[in-house]
Amino acid sequence: MTLPGPPFEHLGRLTDSVGLVEHASGADPLRVHGYCTDDVARALVVVLREPDPGEQLRRLEALYFTFLVRAALPDGRFHNRLSAAPECLFLDESGGDDTVGRAVWALGAAARRGTSPGLRRQALRRFERCAVFESPFPRANAAAALGAAEVLELDHDHRPARALAERLAERLRGPAGTDDWPWPEPRLAYENARITEAQIALGDALPDARLTENGLALLDWLVAIETNDGHFSFTPAAGWTAGEPRPAFDQQPIEAGAMADACARAYEVTGEARWADACVRAAGWFLGANDAAVPLYDPVTGGCRDGLGARGASANEGAESTLALVSALQQARRVQTARSAPRRDSASTVAAPT
Repeated sequence: MTLPGPPFEHLGRLTDSVGLVEHASGADPLRVHGYCTDDVARALVVVLREPDPGEQLRRLEALYFTFLVRAALPDGRFHNRLSAAPECLFLDESGGDDTVGRAVWALGAAARRGTSPGLRRQALRRFERCAVFESPFPRANAAAALGAAEVLELDHDHRPARALAERLAERLRGPAGTDDWPWPEPRLAYENARITEAQIALGDALPDARLTENGLALLDWLVAIETNDGHFSFTPAAGWTAGEPRPAFDQQPIEAGAMADACARAYEVTGEARWADACVRAAGWFLGANDAAVPLYDPVTGGCRDGLGARGASANEGAESTLALVSALQQARRVQTARSAPRRDSASTVAAPT
């Protein structure tokens, strides 16, 4: 499948001198609704993933990191919602566990991938403050686990990251499912593939082969249960369990973004082509390979529609959906590049003449 490169035009349009505007009317930022740490953390991860960032992405990196520093609380938690200018006041005492988990992920990514030594050092210090993270919620744990995996990739012996990773690994194992329903929850909810990605990432980082195998098995099941006639048919916003009708709507871009991330991670760990294929299929969902045969990617703006209904897509292009699009296209590009690269074991072992 021929896919476009990851677009950053709309992300730049949604970003002002304060942060990333959460909502949009069409492609126009709705600044009156303010900003949230959830989206800024996701945006920092996406920007840091680019292999050759230019001046615009470096500016976004610095701005998003500054927003996270501003949102941080002394106990390792984070505010989530910031009101619009000119007040720019945080509207909550603290964000929920998902907010904190995503911020931990972003700080771990910045500690490893930041484009300046100063930002990397500061991100690592702030990650260490957050490494006390505890939550009963699997998606919050999954996001924080990805941050711990980033730091362990940087320093395999980093004590706070290792302690956090080991603690989260136990939580992410979750209750065992059944043969008919192996998922650790009675219903699929939101950002489902993120749980499997975290298991694969932590299993690889610690290492813990059983955790990796569990994550791969769950992802295999999830890919199968969310595939319809060769394309992805994602769990709707209301959730889904066995016996309920499929396809179901409205489907959210965050599901496709998380699926692309998880399948790219599975390909990185196993080298199996089927995971690369699934990653590309998840990206293709944005281009119309979905239940409504409608593209969510807007090539004019570089944005993404906020949801997929049975008869079409939302007209609005908010931050969460656009970040999911960019992330999926980044991962598809990565696995396609890896597959086209010459294999090391294909090189000739015959000595060249001298």
